[in-house]
Amino acid sequence: MIERKKTKEVRIGNVMVGGDHAVTVQSMTTTKTHDVTATLKEVERLEEAGCHLIRITVPDQPAADALKEIKKRMNVPLIADIHFNYRMALEAVDAGADKIRINPGNIGGKKKVKEVLDKVKGASLPIRIGVNAGSLEKDLIEKFGYPTPEAMLASAKRHIDICHENDFHDIIVSMKASDVNLMMASYELFSEHYDYPLHLGVTEAGPAKSGTIKSSVGIGSLLSKGIGDTIRVSLTEDPVEEVHVGFEILKSLGLASKGVTIVSCPTCGRLEVDLFKIAGEVEEELKDVKTPMTLALMGCAVNGPGEATHTDLGIAFGKGAGHLYYKGKRRKRVKEKNAIGELKKMISEFEAEKENE
Repeated sequence: MIERKKTKEVRIGNVMVGGDHAVTVQSMTTTKTHDVTATLKEVERLEEAGCHLIRITVPDQPAADALKEIKKRMNVPLIADIHFNYRMALEAVDAGADKIRINPGNIGGKKKVKEVLDKVKGASLPIRIGVNAGSLEKDLIEKFGYPTPEAMLASAKRHIDICHENDFHDIIVSMKASDVNLMMASYELFSEHYDYPLHLGVTEAGPAKSGTIKSSVGIGSLLSKGIGDTIRVSLTEDPVEEVHVGFEILKSLGLASKGVTIVSCPTCGRLEVDLFKIAGEVEEELKDVKTPMTLALMGCAVNGPGEATHTDLGIAFGKGAGHLYYKGKRRKRVKEKNAIGELKKMISEFEAEKENE
């Protein structure tokens, strides 16, 4: 059982982050924000995947103009991503954004900073301070020589102090780096000094395969230590895949119970069915199922029956066929070619039972 560090509670629209609240999964749209139709299509896909929070960039006036219409048609909280131009932050608040991602230190002088923080505070919105190893302030690089956890903490403190000077305290912080060790050490150091909720992520993690591994190691290691309140997996990939990976990380640590958790054997010479094909097809078919359940896909009689009886649903294969299990009890034998269809029927049955409980 993971004992999570108690952080301050922050409200983002109808979602609570920090405190005793569940770890949330978020992602970011990849479309041009001013293209309302394309952006909303991506938002809809992210919502269907279960994304709790969606970030949308607001780099210019056309994007700011589009944000109001986008917000009207969203079902989850909208986070406006702002860099450098303080006016875009003001526009995003007026458009109905639920949170602003901004670094107070890079949007101009104290007057501009105060104007933004006053506006955000007046709307009862939080901000995320996003410290990134790739964009640390020049004076901190000169002082520390290169990005270090101490340099990252100093940058975070600088931005937090600006907020405090303006009596602003609804803050979430991220300490991202593409180097996993630097990322983990930075978050741990911050957690020792502050109790603001933390947004975890390995920035620019890379393509799907390597990025998933880096994100799982970095984000998962911190979550296992009780550090982290919301996560974003940053992949050079469809953002919906970021959401799927994010939930898999949480599920592996017992921090989420959304959808199907698949238990499948790594295969060996005893295998007498095409489990690679079956597992891939099943995972794709079930990726958007929201009812929590466990499913065993086992390739032979050594561990198959045992695993299948310890999950909600399962199939233990033999030569060209397998035995189906439902809630720990063997149900019937099916041929390999019918396996996926029969599993889908059992999943629908399981979902219906859960809905009626």
